[in-house]
Amino acid sequence: MTAVAITGMGVVAPGGIGAKQFWDLIASGRTATRAISLFDASGFRSRVAAECDFDPQFHGLGAQEVRRMDRAAQFAVVCAREAMADSGLEFDRVAPARIGVSLGSAVGCTTSLEQEYVVLSDSGANWLMDPAYAVPQLYGYMVPSTLAVEVAWECGAEGPVALISTGCTAGLDSVGHGARLITEGSADVVLAGATEAPISPITSACFDAIRATSPDNDDPGGASRPFDRNRHGFVLGEGSAVFVLEDAAKAQARGARVYAEILGFARHSNGFHMTGLRPDGRELAEAIAATLRLARVAPADIDYINAHGSGTKQNDRHETAAFKLSLGERAYEVPVSSIKSMVGHSLGAIGSIEIAASALALTNQVVPPTANLHEPDPECDLDYVPLISREHRTNAVLTVGSGFGGFQSAMVLGKGYRL
Repeated sequence: MTAVAITGMGVVAPGGIGAKQFWDLIASGRTATRAISLFDASGFRSRVAAECDFDPQFHGLGAQEVRRMDRAAQFAVVCAREAMADSGLEFDRVAPARIGVSLGSAVGCTTSLEQEYVVLSDSGANWLMDPAYAVPQLYGYMVPSTLAVEVAWECGAEGPVALISTGCTAGLDSVGHGARLITEGSADVVLAGATEAPISPITSACFDAIRATSPDNDDPGGASRPFDRNRHGFVLGEGSAVFVLEDAAKAQARGARVYAEILGFARHSNGFHMTGLRPDGRELAEAIAATLRLARVAPADIDYINAHGSGTKQNDRHETAAFKLSLGERAYEVPVSSIKSMVGHSLGAIGSIEIAASALALTNQVVPPTANLHEPDPECDLDYVPLISREHRTNAVLTVGSGFGGFQSAMVLGKGYRL
């Protein structure tokens, strides 16, 4: 796979808006999980989440844009603007047909859809709803690709534009797809990433029903505890990350600063169970092995693993087994961490947010920690970098994702350069 460079980055995350603020949070090991404030969660089993302190107008969106866009779209556009400015690329000098967009999301415009349902149904009292009460943007809320369209309008893209919706691996899959658009010659520049704003009653109720989210409401900051013996599930999050992708050789030729190079990406799936995972980790291990082959990277070359690390018992054990199966003895030597301990699990967006963390780990030569990891699960016996970040020489990062439906994705990032 031809190397693709990440030359621009934009991040909206819990605890900080902007890539610098995001890195400051995770490098310090601080958590952004707290009691839910976006709606009244008093009747729910899990009442904690990782929310973004996001004022759309403060971050440059006009009143009409705020009214038109779902919260997830607002996140994505703010990220796209940051990434474009950060890249130093003059987008108006790139042919529009050579600019593409690849955006990921698991649940689309959930926030606006639920708000409109509440209004149209009179808080659920009416089965038959009068469309006269609907906002003009309702159709757009029902079509997830409108999220990618908003980013395309922002960057003037008239090339390939896609919304990738593969659940919790969407943020990895969208960037992998964007990289392939460049390597296959379909685009010269791609804005790739993911966005999600799922902290709403309907999403919380769904995860409550399957008992996937943490009920540790008395300790919001400590509720997300990946790989810890006393973990009780994941903490829902929200946010976005968007990148400017270019051919690495062309990026170097124009003197661009490169955060990281995408060396390889692969996916695997299975028909095992809608939400369950085999304990042996075989499916994720196969995705990792395929990625290493494409990247022409050996297990010994991996210096850091940015884990999916959701904080559910079955995922953490499955993932630990997958690292051992795919990397062999190297799995015991390489540091591993989960940033979900600090920014929660933002479903389709988290894969891109974790790519941002991986690229910044390469740039800063620092491995972010796994917060709240005080008592490791004996079945999770790797080096999970507990509590405090670690200076570490890093040339290659493996970042992985796992999602309902059997989706397993893996990506290898190589160290970029600064000019």
